[in-house]
Amino acid sequence: MNPLEQFSLRQKLIPKGKIQAIGIVGCGTVGQNIALHSSRYGLDVIFIDVSQERIKQIFTDLEKQLDDVITHWGITPSEKLLVLSRIKGSTNYKDLESCDLIIETFSSRKLGPMIEERQEIFQKIEKAVNEKAIISSNLSTLMISDLATVLKHPGRAIGIHFIDPIDQTNIVELVKGVRTTDESFEKARRFVRMIGKKPIKVNESPGNISIRMIIPLINEACEILMEGVATVEDIDETMRESSGHRTGPFELADRIGLDKVMKYMDNLYAEFGNSKYKASPVIKRLVRANYLGRINGKGFYNYEGNKPVSNISITIIN
Repeated sequence: MNPLEQFSLRQKLIPKGKIQAIGIVGCGTVGQNIALHSSRYGLDVIFIDVSQERIKQIFTDLEKQLDDVITHWGITPSEKLLVLSRIKGSTNYKDLESCDLIIETFSSRKLGPMIEERQEIFQKIEKAVNEKAIISSNLSTLMISDLATVLKHPGRAIGIHFIDPIDQTNIVELVKGVRTTDESFEKARRFVRMIGKKPIKVNESPGNISIRMIIPLINEACEILMEGVATVEDIDETMRESSGHRTGPFELADRIGLDKVMKYMDNLYAEFGNSKYKASPVIKRLVRANYLGRINGKGFYNYEGNKPVSNISITIIN
């Protein structure tokens, strides 16, 4: 599907079936993309965040994203209003009670797995929803079984990992935990299909498929850079042309966020003990220097808006 068509309401909406509303807890970049994509397919969305001020900012961000689509003739202003009308924000978990499926997309710049924080969120969700509601997490390097241990009904828990960029990636990784029921898995798979994506079943493992493949790629690119074999831009261009990827490894790292990349690396290395997952010194140096990628305008590239304008100086990484 053309990226400009992602929010188009001219397409025929997929029938809602038994899933009519979803909840999102923690509406950062990923949560916002899930909210917009799900609303575009006719689902009601309720997101939970920390304050009314934060909720106001989230709606501002959502409008900006839709305005950009309008600029590129993806939707009309009236269609934008329709998408936004299906999205509600709240600070109260009780407002999730009507949701059929909830996705935790908690994001933190802190290092470490943040398991206890996510478990606390799972408990709050369970208190608010009915017994048939699915409780999921957009987990990358954590185990859904670990999060589900705090639930009274752990069979309802499942991992639903959206791969960035959500509006351009057609697959979603579905991770079945040790106690996830077949009914829960099928309901989650139905949801993924309802929003026009293909569910990929993943046996529970930190990193799933996507992150376990991406991290060694980024690490090897850093190794090539440190050896002086080629520049940031040349490595990225070579990988785009030779592999057919939309972005090179350094562009990808900047988009994810270098602090998040380092967190993924630390979590995977702690789990598997394999050097291919160990955080590159380049990544560590950039994070220490607060070069985090697109989020703050400087990473492997320097940015104006979301567009790279130059690559970093070699003196920063040596």
